[in-house]
Amino acid sequence: MTHAPFDIPDYWWARPAPDLSAAEQAQCDALLERALAQGPARPMDYSLDVPKWQFLCHVAERHPIVLHGSNQPDIARFEPRQPMDVNTFGAQRAVYAASDGIWPMYFAIVDRSRVSTLVNACARLSLPGNTQAVLGPFYLFSISQAVLPQRPYVSGTVYLLPSQTFQAEPPFPFGPMQVHTAQLASPEAVAPLAKLTVASEDFPFLTRMRGHDDARLADYAAAIQSGAPWPDERTS
Repeated sequence: MTHAPFDIPDYWWARPAPDLSAAEQAQCDALLERALAQGPARPMDYSLDVPKWQFLCHVAERHPIVLHGSNQPDIARFEPRQPMDVNTFGAQRAVYAASDGIWPMYFAIVDRSRVSTLVNACARLSLPGNTQAVLGPFYLFSISQAVLPQRPYVSGTVYLLPSQTFQAEPPFPFGPMQVHTAQLASPEAVAPLAKLTVASEDFPFLTRMRGHDDARLADYAAAIQSGAPWPDERTS
């Protein structure tokens, strides 16, 4: 196993194991084929024993498809929007999606009507002198501390989008390493190919969800990008 040349912060979580078997991958491919033939008018009929997060990871990694999570179940076309984001790449007017199967589930199941702000990330790491991401993926998921005890989660939808118009976020330094995020942006509108309904219990990191102070978003962003400890919500 390849190890990082420095300690990865404890708020970066590794993807759960195990990987899919060859037979399970074939089942995922068959379900995807049926879903694409059906189209996005209604959610795909999910009948696999494989957890939904594993199916979505397989789709994102093996097919020219990217993923977008939303509380809204009936989006027929995604138009570029101007988000509020402290990150330059994430602040451009675009349609956003992920090259990872777990990350969009967070956006699908967190109830945006009750949660003021989100702090989240999904990334792989590369060693110095290596342009290929070799460690990870690692995840971070947090919601507003004030509502965390209320479990503000809903059933949501993960949309499968064609990848052709999406561009990846450029890598950036992380200690002695480089971060390759799973964030993608398209300057053009995109129509979904299919969609999958996900419940909060489908999200593999639900019980590990962190909380943050809504007034200190810049502090969390700085910590995440530098590998510093998670800011203490009780300090000002």
